[in-house]
This record gives sequence, structure tokens and C-alpha cells, in this order.
Amino acid sequence: MIVTTTPNVDGKNIIEYKDIVFGEVILGVDFIKDFAAGLSNFFGGRSKSYEGELIEARETAIIEMKERAEKIGANAVVGVDIDYEVLGQGGNMIMVTASGTAVVVE
Repeated sequence: MIVTTTPNVDGKNIIEYKDIVFGEVILGVDFIKDFAAGLSNFFGGRSKSYEGELIEARETAIIEMKERAEKIGANAVVGVDIDYEVLGQGGNMIMVTASGTAVVVE
């Protein structure tokens, strides 16, 4: 499955547009990771705990989007966009959405 942020696939012709496809993931951040991120914020530096959560959520959202594209007969997804949002009362949940247009290329 070809996945690209561009509106087309270089060297390939889009022969059919299937539909817009999405992959959504919502992950809760537990107390320990929240505490460790708070220390990074206080002392400076990168928060490896949050970075790991974001990487996992993004990869899972892309996989879900690809699976949905495959189910409707596409072999590529073009115009992919990844969005991030913080949810929950304490901002302790992360939502990652991957979206794009499922197409058939030759």
C-alpha cells in the first residue's frame, strides 16, 4: 500500500478514486508518564514518554487508515494528513487522526 502526503503518486496514474479514509486513535497517558513529562517540562529537555505515545498513536492511525483503504479495494492513499489533539478534562488523552483519499493506481 502506497501512502503519500502528495496529491498523486510519482510515476503512477490514478485510475479510480474510492473514498476518503480515516484512522483514529485515542490513547490515555498514565500518571507515571504524566509525572515524568512534568519533570522534563520543569528541568528542560525532551519528554521521551510523550514522544513514545505520539509515535505509537501515529503509526497505529496510519495502519488503521491503510486497512480501511484496502477493504474498499484501494492500493494507495494520497493527500494524507495527520492531526493531533489533546482531549480529556486534565488533557490526559491524545487523539491522532490520519486521513487521506483511497485510490487505485496502475
